[in-house]
Amino acid sequence: MSCRWCGWLGRLRQRWTRRVLPRSMLWRSLLIVLFPLLVTQGIALELYYGNYLRVVSRRLSDGVVGDITYTIALFERYQSRQDRAWLLRVARERTQLGIVWHPSGHLPKTGSSHVTGPMDEDLERAVQLRIGFPYRIDWGVDEHTVQILIQLPDGVLEIGAPRKRLDVGQIWLFVFWVIGGTVLLFGIAAVFVRNQVRGIRRLARGAEQFGLGRDVGPIRTEEGSLEVRKAAVAFNRMQERISRFVRQRTAVLAGVSHDLRTPLTRMRLSLAMLPREGEWSAENLADDVRDMEADVAEMERMIESYLSFARGEGAEVPTVVEVSALLEEAAVAASRAGGRVMDVSCPMDLMLEVRVDAMRRVLANLAENARRHGASIWLSAGHKRRSVRIIVDDNGPGIPVGERDSVFRAFARGEDGGTGLGLTIVRDIIRAHGGDVRLEDSPQGGLRVCLILPG
Repeated sequence: MSCRWCGWLGRLRQRWTRRVLPRSMLWRSLLIVLFPLLVTQGIALELYYGNYLRVVSRRLSDGVVGDITYTIALFERYQSRQDRAWLLRVARERTQLGIVWHPSGHLPKTGSSHVTGPMDEDLERAVQLRIGFPYRIDWGVDEHTVQILIQLPDGVLEIGAPRKRLDVGQIWLFVFWVIGGTVLLFGIAAVFVRNQVRGIRRLARGAEQFGLGRDVGPIRTEEGSLEVRKAAVAFNRMQERISRFVRQRTAVLAGVSHDLRTPLTRMRLSLAMLPREGEWSAENLADDVRDMEADVAEMERMIESYLSFARGEGAEVPTVVEVSALLEEAAVAASRAGGRVMDVSCPMDLMLEVRVDAMRRVLANLAENARRHGASIWLSAGHKRRSVRIIVDDNGPGIPVGERDSVFRAFARGEDGGTGLGLTIVRDIIRAHGGDVRLEDSPQGGLRVCLILPG
């Protein structure tokens, strides 16, 4: 039963939170800034008003009441008119209090007026404690003077105390300063938070538009915090990879019909030339059957390449492998396929986190390209500038410098019996690992393929 009530209270709290709290990140971030700011300013106000302001006000009130108490004590000691006149003159000069004596006077009423701040309470408390006569304190007579009336046995002593001797400062000025500072700091924080949220909104808008199939171009990466900029850079890279992926797959689909049309046409012609009537022997049709079998084998090879290109290697989990073992395995596979592997060079302790099957396909495609051109293969690897470089050299005809960018496009080099997807698959797999592929001149006289992987 208690668990049921806890679950119900939890759902109620979540529902209430969703209704009360704003939904946008901007306003939630501003609330995160505003609440600690208000708490900090409230603590500062309480510390000032509750401690410093009260202590200073109490001491000022004690000083004024001390002068009044001393004057009253002298009045009780000296009763003659001449002495009291002299005492009043000296007290006005020395204490800066406006003191007037009203013989046989009476207080109009008891009680006191009040103002904002602790000084009225402190002054009244000091008068009650140190002066044992009826009194009245009026703060509204003059904006610069506080009137204090004290009922003595033979008259009323009127004291005009300068307000500056009692008032520490306008409390409203400090409150205004606190509120103004809060608003100013909140405004500055709002500007900065809005700039951060603007980058996130731009990223969300770009992702939504890209998801709808609209080309919005790269997102600006020069605004926002470091994390927002990194997210924008990562989104731009992802957008570029997906766009390249879609273009390549579109090119593959367009090239499938082109490449398969030739063997299908040959098979259709062979079938059309077969006799439709009469008797015929298998020996007379052996050449036609062999040609059609060769066309079927070619089509199977093309379709396998297309499927290999279309599948990709995204589902495979990366694992840490020894690069030397990977190269030795690739050399053995290339030799069994008819290639000539001349040398394998790699440090024994060089480790790399890769998708193993994908890297096997990369090395197999590169070895097959070299074997198709009748070239020998040299495999090597090393660590350089926080990256691992796997190098495949051959002594074949190579690729001219002006054509090295175009060979990565699908179907770019299918004249030699291949589908033109080998290097395309290689670059896709390497870039999926966060690396890149470079084509250079090989010291062996042919082409050097440099695979740069983060290490």
